[in-house]
Amino acid sequence: MKRDEREIIKEILRGETHLYAHFVERYSEAVFSLVTHMINCREDAEEITQDVFLKAYEKLSSFNVESSFSTWLYRIAYNTTISALRKRPCNSVAIADDILADTDDTLVDETLNSTGEKLLQRLERAISMLDAEERALVTLYHLEERSIAETAQITGLKESNVKVKLHRTRKKLYLLIKEQEI
Repeated sequence: MKRDEREIIKEILRGETHLYAHFVERYSEAVFSLVTHMINCREDAEEITQDVFLKAYEKLSSFNVESSFSTWLYRIAYNTTISALRKRPCNSVAIADDILADTDDTLVDETLNSTGEKLLQRLERAISMLDAEERALVTLYHLEERSIAETAQITGLKESNVKVKLHRTRKKLYLLIKEQEI
């Protein structure tokens, strides 16, 4: 986090609450993007994004100025979205562990690393069939290019667990893409 953001946080905590607009302006698009990828509903994502910034403001005094503000804010966004999703029915597709284990990594890599409009369309459909946690991992690691360590910090998972879940999610995406070809 930039030095000036640390100073802004200190000033907000001293009563200069109008300065919080800096964080809303700087991070609202990124937070909204994460929430949208997780929840697949623009209206709900807008509401949750507002909740995230309200919660972050309310908890600003607990923020450790030595860490990254964006990571802290993403963690709030992730947790708020997961909490909202627990209140509604799940529409994700489950694939048995043995099928995932039997899926060849080479075929997965070849398929997901190829290019083409049809593949992109199938991939987008497949991502929409993932559960919220899987979509969040894909969004954070692949789309936003966050590191494994930062993804773990945001989601509250261990780094090894993030790696395993990303690996399984890639296999799941491959299977969902292949299913669309039938």
